[in-house]
Amino acid sequence: MSRFVLISGCSGGGKSTLLTALAARGHAVVPEPGRRVLAVGGPKPLEDMTGFATAALQMAQQDLTAQAAQDGWVFFDRGVIDAAVALAHCTGTPVAQHLPGPRAYHRTVFLAPPWPEIYRQDAARQHGFDAACAEYERLSTALPALGYDTVLLPKASPETRVDVILDHLA
Repeated sequence: MSRFVLISGCSGGGKSTLLTALAARGHAVVPEPGRRVLAVGGPKPLEDMTGFATAALQMAQQDLTAQAAQDGWVFFDRGVIDAAVALAHCTGTPVAQHLPGPRAYHRTVFLAPPWPEIYRQDAARQHGFDAACAEYERLSTALPALGYDTVLLPKASPETRVDVILDHLA
C-alpha cells in the first residue's frame, strides 16, 4: 500500500495548517501545488483555469517522482487528483484521462470539509466560499469513483486532525 497520503477537500478547510502539524511531528509533507504554481508566476485560476490546473497537475506529478525515495509516510496537501478534477471540470473531459496511471496515493484519502468559520480569501485564494464548496463536492464525488476511500476530517484542532489521520493509518 502506498506511503503517499493525500489530504484533499475544501479550499480554505485547514489542509495547509494540518500539514504544518504533521511536519512538526516529523512526517514528510509536500505543500499544495496550486499555491506553488502561483508563487512562481504561473497561470492564475480566475484568469486561466485550464492553464492553472494543467500547471498544478504537472507539479503534482513531479512531486510524486521527487518523493519516491522518501521513507515513511509522505503527506500531500492536494495532488494529482485535485488538479485532475479541476482540469476535468474546466475542460469537460473525464478525470481519469488526466491521471498519471494507477493509484498514486494510499487508498484512504482524508477530506477537509467546508468550514466557513476558518475560510479566508487571500492573494492565492481569491474565489469565494461557494466556489470552494462546489470544488469540495466535485472532489468528494470523484475520489470514491476512482477507487479511494475517504475519511472526513473533523472540524477540530490541527493536533486532533493529525491524531485522526495517524490512527486511521495505524
